[in-house]
Amino acid sequence: MPRLPCELSTLTPNDDLGTHVADDTRRISIDGVTSASLCDALATIHDHTAHILDLISPSGDVLFGRCATLRFFPNRQDHHTAEDRFDDLLDAAADTGNVLVIGSGGHPDQAVAGGKKVARIEAAGFTGLLTDARLRDLEEIADFDIVCYCSGETVRAAGDDSTPLEVNVPVELDGVGVLPGDWIFADHAGAVIIPDEDLEAVLDGAREIERRDADAVARARASSRPAPQQDGGQRKKRRR
Repeated sequence: MPRLPCELSTLTPNDDLGTHVADDTRRISIDGVTSASLCDALATIHDHTAHILDLISPSGDVLFGRCATLRFFPNRQDHHTAEDRFDDLLDAAADTGNVLVIGSGGHPDQAVAGGKKVARIEAAGFTGLLTDARLRDLEEIADFDIVCYCSGETVRAAGDDSTPLEVNVPVELDGVGVLPGDWIFADHAGAVIIPDEDLEAVLDGAREIERRDADAVARARASSRPAPQQDGGQRKKRRR
């Protein structure tokens, strides 16, 4: 049974883009909603694409939280060195969100982290990780407390084609824009990116959609006609 984080403290933005501080005055429940109902509810407010499909999770748990972002960028010797600045950037992103969203920089088949780096992401205080790239060591990561969603697994280490460049800037995941401070919900069906200012309205709308859908399904099943008696699925032979 997947773990479901039913409540989570919100984070409130400071003046700087992507910088957030903990705020325990509000509690947010995600009980009774799914990525599908959240996507439908968000579509009543905005018409941009806000869902990401074809993700996998080592644990299968629900991911929910406010995000910090980490942007990977294709390697260019004339612009930046290939030196791995992951730890420095992770330190800069710590305490600015619950979920670390990593943009692949146009290389979704490359790994952005494996067991060691995901362990460091967890140690930095993140409870979730979402990326359109691949991860390594999924069997190991499945035992971590952090909930991860990615495009798949790979065996090749990160760094061949792109490198972590900056944090808490807009990133793109599989054609979907993610801003620092957005809220992330992911389950087995996909991930939904919810703008901070729309979170409560989207959650309320998703609960209403789930209620209406459940009522419609119950009515349909209650009014269904009995299936005709079958003959074991076999046709009787006519007597000659």
